[in-house]
Amino acid sequence: MNILELHSLKKDFSSQKAVDDISFSIKKGSIFGLLGPNGAGKTTLLRMITGIFHPDSGEILFNGKKFHAIDDIINIGYMPEERGLYKKMKIGEHAIYLARLKGMNKADAMASVKKWFVKFEMESWWNKKVEDLSKGMSQKLQFVTTILHNPSLIILDEPFSGLDPVNANIIKEEIFNLANNGATIIFSTHRMEQVEEICTQIVLINKGKKMLDGNIQDIKQDFKDNIFKIGANLTPEQIMTPIFEVIKHEKDSVQIKLSKETTNNELLNYFIQQQINIESFNEVLPSLNDIFIKLVENSTATRKFNITH
Repeated sequence: MNILELHSLKKDFSSQKAVDDISFSIKKGSIFGLLGPNGAGKTTLLRMITGIFHPDSGEILFNGKKFHAIDDIINIGYMPEERGLYKKMKIGEHAIYLARLKGMNKADAMASVKKWFVKFEMESWWNKKVEDLSKGMSQKLQFVTTILHNPSLIILDEPFSGLDPVNANIIKEEIFNLANNGATIIFSTHRMEQVEEICTQIVLINKGKKMLDGNIQDIKQDFKDNIFKIGANLTPEQIMTPIFEVIKHEKDSVQIKLSKETTNNELLNYFIQQQINIESFNEVLPSLNDIFIKLVENSTATRKFNITH
């Protein structure tokens, strides 16, 4: 079942189309990546999902019903890229205050804050002011205040910004734990390598438009280019053949691109006939960053062609 469905959302600011007819759905319990470069429209999209902005047209369904911000926001945790902590407040009081805003009573708020502060080793911060925190410490506090009311949908906009590798790994592990316990995560970033580590489903947007969406592995298969990495000690003579193009030749490996007519089995037979000892044979799938660049280049070329012709 889908926790969230977006149907033909549009949002304009003056003459700029921030979100231009975007549709996709998110399954319950998934870790979903919302990708795109800075200025792609990700934040505007998230603000519509959380009721901060209203779409100019289109529809949002939450748990199968039309999204109603006042009723549904209590089930959503949103960690915006622009941090919204009150600098003069003490950390413990601040966390409890934000939990109460999400509908928790005082006793439950206190219990939840203490549990997460212990888990993230933040107990000693209780009476510190927010303004005294480092960027990384502030980021951990923001993450805790996003999830302490146990929301069913958690939206994280650039959650690793400012974190050192150790704390980034702590947050990453907690994202997996939350998803395993039934929460749905929307992870928004322009860092596509991070999404490949964490997400299974993605939507990729650029300049307000959806460029693609789906399962990451399926997308990579769709964009693969018959490239393989062969682990073997090969001479230049052994890789002179019309059945593939050599992309990179190193001491103990070669990366090749098969011709469209050649199958994987024919490639292996070629190396067997050459009596070459193969130590590894791996297909090289494109990264999300490679796919994005390819899509942007193709769309740019198409626009230029249409304008010219």
